[in-house]
Amino acid sequence: MAKLGALLFDMDGTLADTERDGHRVAFNRAFADAGLNWHWSEELYGKLLAVTGGKERIALYLEQYNTSFEAPGDPKVFIAGLHKAKTSHFTRMLSEGRIPLRSGVQRLIREARAAGLKLAVATTTTPENVTALLENALESGATEWFDVIAAGDVVPKKKPAPDIYLHAMERLGLAPEQCIAFEDSHNGVLSSSSAGLKTIVAVNGYTRDETFDAAVVVLNHWGEPDSPFKVMAGEVGEATFLDLALVRRLHES
Repeated sequence: MAKLGALLFDMDGTLADTERDGHRVAFNRAFADAGLNWHWSEELYGKLLAVTGGKERIALYLEQYNTSFEAPGDPKVFIAGLHKAKTSHFTRMLSEGRIPLRSGVQRLIREARAAGLKLAVATTTTPENVTALLENALESGATEWFDVIAAGDVVPKKKPAPDIYLHAMERLGLAPEQCIAFEDSHNGVLSSSSAGLKTIVAVNGYTRDETFDAAVVVLNHWGEPDSPFKVMAGEVGEATFLDLALVRRLHES
């Protein structure tokens, strides 16, 4: 068994519960700015999460839920402009401290960093979103803690394709057996497992009913010493929260 060398984290829904009260709200604000009468409810946004990537969700919305709308000019340019405005709203929300890290995330990242493990982010969201989250919800300068931030359109195919994880590991200079991934969604686990990675899942409100057959363990959240997790699938022994010792055991399992 190869020694654990790096932790690879998804962002949205994994590091922070960003979707319902973050990205969705930012999308709606961008639509209002553009003079559109669109509104993505919590239920509709959950359906749009079937695809990864913000521009891809706008395209899905127009293809399946707002088929009569005709974009002014080039549809791809129109969608990209909406997405850029949405990113501006989202990063502002992060800078205001409105989107905290999930319980247990900061503790595990600090523990891994202290142990000398490499850290990486592998996500479909934009690099600006990753930086804003790390700098405002973790610590100023925390972006520098991560050896690799693989985000957005850096690869041609987004999750569930394995490309973003393969790209991150290539930049880390590590093989899949030296790494472990952290995800929250079915598409995310398809991506990480297709890249050869063992994966730890902590679900959220949108993903708790999805299937995670390829995950080594599925938890309801990361857990803290005073707030134990619930194990939904897999085996963790007597552990009640996710720490580096448990991560190492799961990597070796």
